Amino acid sequence: MFVKKKPEELLLKPHDIWLNKWFLLTAGDFQSKNYNTMTVAWGSIGTMWNKPFAMAVVRPTRYTYEFTEKFDNFTLCAFPEKYKPDLKILGTKSGKDIDKINYEGIKAIASEVVSSPSYLEADLIIECKKIYFDDFKPENFLDPKIEKSYPLKDYHRIYFGEIVNILERNNQ
Repeated sequence: MFVKKKPEELLLKPHDIWLNKWFLLTAGDFQSKNYNTMTVAWGSIGTMWNKPFAMAVVRPTRYTYEFTEKFDNFTLCAFPEKYKPDLKILGTKSGKDIDKINYEGIKAIASEVVSSPSYLEADLIIECKKIYFDDFKPENFLDPKIEKSYPLKDYHRIYFGEIVNILERNNQ
């Protein structure tokens, strides 16, 4: 069902996958059912400190923030287009308000390397171990238009995760 990929074998359109297809970022522990997920559309994938990495951002006002702070890993899962309505719900509703663990549209599964879950319906699973974090500092925004993304002044925390496993759906 899934094929293991090395980071250097991963072929994707990074701008398209973040902006148009989105990811589910999930942090926590699958075995104890102590995790939360949210849709993310801002981030990057590349190389930093000679390691393959994925970078995602989470606002401190999001429920998932508690999990990204508490656990040392996270997953990023991309889905086929038919799951876009589910991703929209999971990105706009809080885990405090709906049961994201038992959400009917997708099924959480154990990841191969990290404690955070992945999803059976995903086309792409990226498992990450956190290696760095920082907070956006508005005084460092060089483009004043960026500030418009933060009317509540809830500046994102940036998480760099070393990519420790990649699984891609085998559609053959």
